[in-house]
Amino acid sequence: MVKVILFSQFPLPYSKTGSWTTMYYNYLTSDHQIDHIICSKPETFFENVKYQIASEDIIDKIKRKFFKKRYLGYLKALNQVIKPDNKYIIQIVDNFGIVKPLQEFLVKKGLRQNFQIQFFYHGYPPFLENFRGRWFFESIDEMVLLTHDSYKVHKDCYTILPCKFSVLHNGIDTTKFNKATFEQKINLRNELDLKDKKVFIWCSKDLPKKGLDFILQVWKNIYSQYKNTALLVVGAKRNIQIEGVHFLGSVPNNELPKYYQMSDCYLFPTLWHEGFGLSLIEALHSGCYCIASALGGVPEVLQYGKLGKLIENPHFQQEWEDAILEFLNQKEINETIIPDNLYSAQSWNLGMNKIIENAKKTLK
Repeated sequence: MVKVILFSQFPLPYSKTGSWTTMYYNYLTSDHQIDHIICSKPETFFENVKYQIASEDIIDKIKRKFFKKRYLGYLKALNQVIKPDNKYIIQIVDNFGIVKPLQEFLVKKGLRQNFQIQFFYHGYPPFLENFRGRWFFESIDEMVLLTHDSYKVHKDCYTILPCKFSVLHNGIDTTKFNKATFEQKINLRNELDLKDKKVFIWCSKDLPKKGLDFILQVWKNIYSQYKNTALLVVGAKRNIQIEGVHFLGSVPNNELPKYYQMSDCYLFPTLWHEGFGLSLIEALHSGCYCIASALGGVPEVLQYGKLGKLIENPHFQQEWEDAILEFLNQKEINETIIPDNLYSAQSWNLGMNKIIENAKKTLK
């Protein structure tokens, strides 16, 4: 029987906000195929999976410090899990550094042929340059990306790609992120005194690449023309006053859906090659019209404009102003129909199970 081992650089369940950790939480609390998790000790444990804690004694700490064996604790934990006659799938998420020591560990033990290494990459552009990337792709068996467009970029970048590729779109809990009724929307808006306003929302970590400062400049021009508008800023707390802007700071995950549900339009002014944009699909399923930068995986997520407005030159302020004004001046907004299973946790779980089942067939 083939066993599946998940390497996590974060303790699972993860108590803080995280995109892929949330998806694994949804997966591990449903019909999953993970047998073991190797991670640091979490505050609580999943009941239907075995744990091996990646811990270190004083000797291990010395080795890590002086011999730069950063992942010694993970490899020791793996050594306690595996058996020479069994076969395994190892899943790694975004941790490029662990691949080389893992490969060397398995080759040294003469067990590499008993393993399939699946690497899940949640970025968009290639992480390693062409020549350095060769050893990496020779060391893994499968690279799982968030979009097909990301695969095209990898294919064009690397001269040699000696491993399988798959695509697994992000997924969210659509029982939480869904469209409110008209009455519910009005009641939610009344909580923030937003009655009869057109409500826009920005939601992300307050990082320069997420475009908040950029969109605040755009907003000043919009608000000067349309006083019956409001911009909700979720995830950032600024000690400044801007007309029509509500800085809501950090919001607990369980309260996040209501801010999308009370809004009309989601602004996603990312200024980097976004891997996917989890908040984008949260907003879509919550009934928001979306205006987003045409960067990275975003065009594929919005089905190249079918599910929202793409800003082809997102660093140009005028293009954002024109798109927002176009939205405000619509006499009738055409509702975007989002299929229930599109970018859902359920579809992510099914996709993950298929990826694992295909890898198991390879090992049989």
